Amino acid sequence: MPDHLGRALRHTLLVGTVLFGLTACDMVQQKLGLEDPVAKAAKADGEGRAVGGACRQSGRAIEDCYSIYSWLPKASIYEGWRDMDAYMRDNKLETVEPQLPPPPPPGVKRKAAPAAEAKPADKH
Repeated sequence: MPDHLGRALRHTLLVGTVLFGLTACDMVQQKLGLEDPVAKAAKADGEGRAVGGACRQSGRAIEDCYSIYSWLPKASIYEGWRDMDAYMRDNKLETVEPQLPPPPPPGVKRKAAPAAEAKPADKH
């Protein structure tokens, strides 16, 4: 193989390896549990707004929402709650009662559902 082709091949492999490394960087960070602080803050802001809106729609007080979702930013929860309140007032919407209990905070293990109790056999 001529020398210039060998250099071109090495150069192509080097560029390919670097490009692959740069594109896989997000995947590697995600696997290691590392997250970009800006992306993490944006995600928490969006989730806080969504939770705040849902809390208002379900008739929860803002203080209850803060304590239930303590891991989310209060400012984001408030903005979502306030926006949904204005929307509901403008459109004359009623609250929707929640059917399920609020979720546990992250890191808290859920209790296993109790096993179905065995019914005593009917004696006839």
